[in-house]
Amino acid sequence: MKNIPFFTFEHMHPPLREEMTKAFQACYDSGWLVLGEGIKRFEKSYAEYSGTAHAITVADGLDALVLALQALGIGEGDEIIAPSNTYIATWLAATQLGAKIVPVEPDERTFNIDVTRIEAAVTSKTRAIMPVNLYGQPCLLSEIMEIADRLNIYVIEDNAQSQGATYDGKKTGSFGHANGVSFYPGKNLGALGEAGAVTTNDEETAKKLFALRNYGSHKKYHNLYLGRNGRMDELQAYFLEIKLKHLDAWNSERQKISQWYYEGLADVSDILLPVIAPKCNSVFHQFIILTDRRETLQNHLKEKGIVTLIHYPIPPHLQPAYAHLPFKKGDFPIAERLADEMLSLPIYPGLTQNEVQRVCQAIGDFF
Repeated sequence: MKNIPFFTFEHMHPPLREEMTKAFQACYDSGWLVLGEGIKRFEKSYAEYSGTAHAITVADGLDALVLALQALGIGEGDEIIAPSNTYIATWLAATQLGAKIVPVEPDERTFNIDVTRIEAAVTSKTRAIMPVNLYGQPCLLSEIMEIADRLNIYVIEDNAQSQGATYDGKKTGSFGHANGVSFYPGKNLGALGEAGAVTTNDEETAKKLFALRNYGSHKKYHNLYLGRNGRMDELQAYFLEIKLKHLDAWNSERQKISQWYYEGLADVSDILLPVIAPKCNSVFHQFIILTDRRETLQNHLKEKGIVTLIHYPIPPHLQPAYAHLPFKKGDFPIAERLADEMLSLPIYPGLTQNEVQRVCQAIGDFF
């Protein structure tokens, strides 16, 4: 019996081969490989898709978050509220600029930042909230924006995993003042290499971002800011322009696959399934279950030819990279429990109902 991988491009990429090959040829023949017409076209398309005035392409998802913070003037000594259970890139963006992370625990069923805990974390030094639309599900973004507006602080959405998701009918990545997105190949909208973008509705923020990603310069050799080389490759823009046209269909497949999981695992009482919050339309970048027998379940599934992953096994506050911060084991028990119990099941466009049933059957047999 064929193994079930955690993720594969074998159903997504072959139908696009001819169009992608032509795109490569067009980019190659144009002779313009950095910040050309392909970048401009994709920035316009992605801004329209996101429901924002601007999209500024950058080298990768981490650059997107760093540059979004920098464009808003956030840096040394500022405090940034962020989830305690996110991927480390969220924290890295703030700490690379000298800002201080103030972790807030998640809702343990939706895995997103617990809005009811945010205000208690705000101090006179708080400059921004960085909600992460984790695993494809939007945070309670309107509620977060209300808090931020009332307290006069910024919101920077980490939208790396939720391209196409909506909260109350509005796309993620369109709520915050400047929002980071990753086009890492395995994301719902993935490039054929590293790539990212920042979305914003603010004209001045966009202008600053266009400069910051290009050595702080709008005009060659005239440098307004302490920028970086954070430009996205022209070729990736050609590829992403094509793949963007398929994103909604791919997201619909993910939603259908997730529904099969919900149905197939409904009677397995030994696991917890993810809860989708009201007004949220998740695009299921990952499908996560919780179990206190994760390691043995993962090994059981491996023996059955089913590959699973863990997103993420170590919360940021326990990573050696942050050993210098005043955090210890037990400080964020919800994040720690999720790190110990989460298991990500296979999910990708092209995964069949029979394959999902195999996964569900194997989990049911284990328990």
